[in-house]
Amino acid sequence: MPWDTEGTKQKILDAAVSEFAKHGPDGTTIDKIAKIAGVNKERIYNYFGAKRELFDAVLRNELVKVAKLVPIQSISEEDLSEYAGRAYDYHCEHPELSRLLLWEGLIYDKEVPNEEIRRKNYDYKIQAVSDAQQQGKVTNSIEPSYLAFLILAIANSWFMLPQVARMFTPLEDMGNHEKRREMIIKATKRLILK
Repeated sequence: MPWDTEGTKQKILDAAVSEFAKHGPDGTTIDKIAKIAGVNKERIYNYFGAKRELFDAVLRNELVKVAKLVPIQSISEEDLSEYAGRAYDYHCEHPELSRLLLWEGLIYDKEVPNEEIRRKNYDYKIQAVSDAQQQGKVTNSIEPSYLAFLILAIANSWFMLPQVARMFTPLEDMGNHEKRREMIIKATKRLILK
């Protein structure tokens, strides 16, 4: 019976997402990831290299997922505030991505792996905002790149700073994702108003 290489790689990535999100790349071990994935740690080294390379592969994989599942639609099809709501929904279902991005920011002082590719992938979001500005649907008082970043920051901040959200917002609202989503959409609408 042939070895299921892709299935094994996916098991490793799935185990690594959870461990890296909880403990960061320096706080977990290849042994722990191998145990959770049910594979020999040598497989991890063979497929992904050292722990930092595995972390980079995990984050790259998670970014590909979010780009596919939460594309920014044509502005004629969707309001940017609805995009912010969909981005929030994704992070609500996959809070690991926010944690992985935080860990990445902590371990890399300068350019991150694949930064140039990631910049190109973000260009379509910036272009969508620019298009909306040119169509007169969104304020042009904020540069498109800054506005695109701010929209994502609003949608993602609940997961990047859960302890701060807990301190700012009423405790009874902490699990109320519908209210958070509504506030994100309202805030984004205010931000993009002409």
